[in-house]
Amino acid sequence: MNLHTQWITLLWMLACGGIMGMVFDGYRVVSIQFRFPRWSIHALDLLYWFASALFVFRTMYHTNQGEVRFYVFLGLFIGVWIHFLFLSVITERFVVMLIIVIKRFYRILVGIVQVVLIAPIRLLLKGIWLLLGFIWVMLLFLGRITLLPFWKLLLWATKPIRRRLRISDRLVTVRDWMKSLWRRWFHRE
Repeated sequence: MNLHTQWITLLWMLACGGIMGMVFDGYRVVSIQFRFPRWSIHALDLLYWFASALFVFRTMYHTNQGEVRFYVFLGLFIGVWIHFLFLSVITERFVVMLIIVIKRFYRILVGIVQVVLIAPIRLLLKGIWLLLGFIWVMLLFLGRITLLPFWKLLLWATKPIRRRLRISDRLVTVRDWMKSLWRRWFHRE
């Protein structure tokens, strides 16, 4: 391996170290902001280190055919160190700002869905419910207008039979029960 390849590898490892630091800062801020459960932090840490190792070895494979030398680790360490010295605060602020923007966008999106989809559906359901209530009241009203004369005619026609069988007491009981049921269902107190 010539000197040029070694310097290129060192520069790429510096970049990989800086990128690893940025991703770690972002991961740390996201885990604090969203308050992940304690048990999931360990799994996410393993996932971070697995992805970082894969990223570093893939970069190393493309730059120097995967040869591991001391300057590879030195480059990674210096890249992470430079990131934490100069770019860590900027990265944290950027990630916090990005989270705030995403949360606002989510709230706006939920509001749009609420106004465009959910509110019209609720209004439509209320309208259907109101229409069904109106139809029910009209049917009751028409039923009362049309059935009341027939009911009175039936009572007048069956008056002699009711006197003999004493059905009137039973009818009065049924009528009172129907009135109380009507009042319970349709009259608010």
